[in-house]
Amino acid sequence: MSRSIPIVHAPPSGATQAAQRSRAILCVLGAAATFALAAVAVKLLDDRIPIMQVVLFRNLFAIPPLLALALWGAPRGSRLAVLATRNPWSHAQRILYGLTGMVGSFYGYVHLPLATVTALGFTMPLFLTALSIPLLGEKVGWRRLSAVLVGFGGVLLLLRPGFGGTDHLDGLAVGLVLLGAVAWAMAMITIRKMGEAGESGAAIVLWFAIGGTLVGGLAAIPGWVWPSPEQWALLAAVGLVSALAQLFMTAAYRSGETTLIAPFEYSGILWTMSFGALFWGELPKPFDFVGIFVLVASGLYIWHREVRVGRRR
Repeated sequence: MSRSIPIVHAPPSGATQAAQRSRAILCVLGAAATFALAAVAVKLLDDRIPIMQVVLFRNLFAIPPLLALALWGAPRGSRLAVLATRNPWSHAQRILYGLTGMVGSFYGYVHLPLATVTALGFTMPLFLTALSIPLLGEKVGWRRLSAVLVGFGGVLLLLRPGFGGTDHLDGLAVGLVLLGAVAWAMAMITIRKMGEAGESGAAIVLWFAIGGTLVGGLAAIPGWVWPSPEQWALLAAVGLVSALAQLFMTAAYRSGETTLIAPFEYSGILWTMSFGALFWGELPKPFDFVGIFVLVASGLYIWHREVRVGRRR
């Protein structure tokens, strides 16, 4: 599911740190579970509601809780400053990349098994590592490059082109999910540049939700379908549950170190696999498990190398 950058604060030291670390891990696990619930809501909508309408309401219903969070954390007398921005063009790029990733994920949720979409989404760190070389000028050693290649090998195991692995999958959906993963990687690079330029996390989160609402609304007009009461409930669930997941993620990164809690985001594959099997009978094949394992292992190794390199800087 689409993830906005969390508002990060350094964790406190002292005797309470262990309890806060445990709470941070629980929050990340909760975020992974609620993102999976939002994916279930998108899949239940099926293709009866156009994708851009889903994008519209995902962002629209998410604005109030995210705005409340940002205002609650802002100093009195300067709360409107949370929307102040120094980089409007960077926000436009972030919105473009984020919406591309969102459309890819949503289309995938409707037309592919939930676990497959989640697993393909794990290619984002692989694309991020590869793209950081030309776009950020980062030096990536042979170990991380090898992990990227192994990770893409996991994608091949998952899809098994030419060996019947994709016979039961929608090729367009697979392509859009992978394109979405590239877009999310570009969004993360844009966010990193914005952060280095002094842009606040609150502004990045809120302007994406506002921009997504405006773009989604305009794009949804030509093919508008008036939702039924059940569909209104599902659309609200997509937005509100996604916002709840964002609140969980923000709380996690406020009270725990990134190096500790980031790997727990991979628990999302367990939730989507469970929901897919429970509601739609989506049972992964043995090679699917191998591909998922390789993807997760390569992503965790890239994360591990990032941590080690970061400590040396």
